[in-house]
Amino acid sequence: MSGGTGRAGGYTPGVGPSSLLALLPPPDLTARIQEFRAAHALRDAAAVPHITVKPRSGLDPDRDWQAPLRAVVAVRPPVRVSVGGARLFGNGSAVYLEVRSAEAVRLHLALLNALRPARVFGYEGPGLQLHLSLALAQRGVELPPLLAAARREFADLAAQPRSFVVTAVTVMRKSGPGGVYLPVEDWPLGAGSLEAGSLGGQPPGHSTPE
Repeated sequence: MSGGTGRAGGYTPGVGPSSLLALLPPPDLTARIQEFRAAHALRDAAAVPHITVKPRSGLDPDRDWQAPLRAVVAVRPPVRVSVGGARLFGNGSAVYLEVRSAEAVRLHLALLNALRPARVFGYEGPGLQLHLSLALAQRGVELPPLLAAARREFADLAAQPRSFVVTAVTVMRKSGPGGVYLPVEDWPLGAGSLEAGSLGGQPPGHSTPE
């Protein structure tokens, strides 16, 4: 899910541009997900596959959150991630690939602690459910048949999860409702400084096999 659908503390999503921080999967896995989405004519905010580690709560348009969060990323090590089979969220909001990574959850908690937004989504915190969205709930999209198709397509990941290491956190933005989250900047993990590369200096969300 891109930015999520659950909410708590009276948080109301904005209607303008929004940002999130994510880990990007390796190019071959990205291609598999995009091919699945194209085969089923899926068009939603998750067009660029990503694993959200900081949803959009507190990531305001003025972007004054960038300095403290870049500082967190600069001192965190690269993140090991394992991607498994297809599932459906209990609230029916998305079909997704299961993601497991204690390191990514710790990164999320460090980002949340540095930002301390006044209001957050209900799923943020130690119980964050990491995932790679395949299809988001929307008018005209039937998720149960897509779940069945995804389980067939990604059966290999259910049997043997795919592991890799992500070496950068990627800033993603969308223009507003109906938009798509697109990578705009990479922040290298463990860089040890606040100097972050742009997409021109490093592939977004650079991942390597574990």
